[in-house]
Amino acid sequence: MSLTRCPNGHMFSTRKHGNVCPYCTMSVDPASKTDKRQAPIPTEEEKTMPYMGETRGIDPVSGWLVCVEGPQLGQDYRIMSEKNFIGRAEEMHIRIIGDNTISRRNHAVIVYDPKKRNFYLLPGDASGLAYHNNEAVYAPVELTAYDVIQLGSSKFVFIPLCGPHFEWDNNMN
Repeated sequence: MSLTRCPNGHMFSTRKHGNVCPYCTMSVDPASKTDKRQAPIPTEEEKTMPYMGETRGIDPVSGWLVCVEGPQLGQDYRIMSEKNFIGRAEEMHIRIIGDNTISRRNHAVIVYDPKKRNFYLLPGDASGLAYHNNEAVYAPVELTAYDVIQLGSSKFVFIPLCGPHFEWDNNMN
């Protein structure tokens, strides 16, 4: 491959782009290709930098589900702010593998409302039922610490982090 460096320090293929740099549109003298002198090395501000897309910080945890009965005994699952869809499929926010009695998609939903600082368990739109402290969930149910949630043949204990005593936005103020 025939690479050339333009006066601004960009490397490009003269076979593909000819004698014009595709980054800064500066023309490169064809005679200078055979010249063994190095073009000046660009400063940090002049270098072409890749665009990595929007960078976003981590989404902080709001609470956890911990499996206390079932194939994933001892496994914990992070609950994030707002809606957390639960199922076996890869695209679920809380993915529970190993229990085929849990629906693949939307078996249940756990919601953390950061404005009201409380958690809710909602029934999903799948055929399987969700149970809250041994009661079937047909409408939103408010969750409190150490509630037991049953999905399929697995049971989970709910552990909140955020709530009246702590919120990420306030940093315990």
